[in-house]
Amino acid sequence: MVVIWMLIDTHCHIEHNYYDNLEDIIHDISKSDVKIIIVSGCDVKSSNNAVALSHKYNNVYATVGFHPDECENVSEKDFDNFEKWLNEEKVVGVGEIGLDYYHNDLNKDKQKALFIKQIEIAKKYNKPIVVHNRAASEDVYNILSKEKVKGVMHCFTDSNEMALRFTKLGFLLGIGGIITFKKNNLINVVKELSLDNIVLETDSPYLTPEPYRGKKNNPSYLPLIATELARIKNITYDEVAEKTTSNAYEMFDFKD
Repeated sequence: MVVIWMLIDTHCHIEHNYYDNLEDIIHDISKSDVKIIIVSGCDVKSSNNAVALSHKYNNVYATVGFHPDECENVSEKDFDNFEKWLNEEKVVGVGEIGLDYYHNDLNKDKQKALFIKQIEIAKKYNKPIVVHNRAASEDVYNILSKEKVKGVMHCFTDSNEMALRFTKLGFLLGIGGIITFKKNNLINVVKELSLDNIVLETDSPYLTPEPYRGKKNNPSYLPLIATELARIKNITYDEVAEKTTSNAYEMFDFKD
């Protein structure tokens, strides 16, 4: 018997703001190896959009939350949304949340407070978190090491040392299109990393893998990432598909 393993895109931003032909995009995804996508919210509007898409399409699930860039904008009233979001059957996590000091490190305390508050919400509802980390690894690690929460380090691009530290906390690492770029430091990390610790993502519409870099990304390109990961680790595409899909199922509560 031949088993064809499916792929899961654990992090993408599929919404009308980015795609004029959203129906076609999702239809094309369903014809690829990608059988499930998780659309990630980063503010009230995009989180509501992610939930709405999960209602409309069987292969779409959602995570909801406030990106660190929103730390100056989020009000207490905005948090009222979490109650309705997290009671939705196809909302499988809290995210994209975290810390980002790359563009602005003057509001670190506000970012940390927003991050911790959302972690507490995730724990209350027993949901995994999806963590954005840019130029803030030590603070992200210090916060997560104090919290008993599971999740995914979205778009992981950090060092071997940080990969080991985050995985020891029980976090999976989201590997995306960067792994296909000609110049990237992620290859050495992935070589040393157990497949047990990896899930796949596209972060669409961003970080389009080669050979389509420069074009708008979409989840149907995920097999390119799986293929490159298999090449780097000298294993088969099916092994990558089987294990990363299994990892995603263990992390997220897909109702089907």
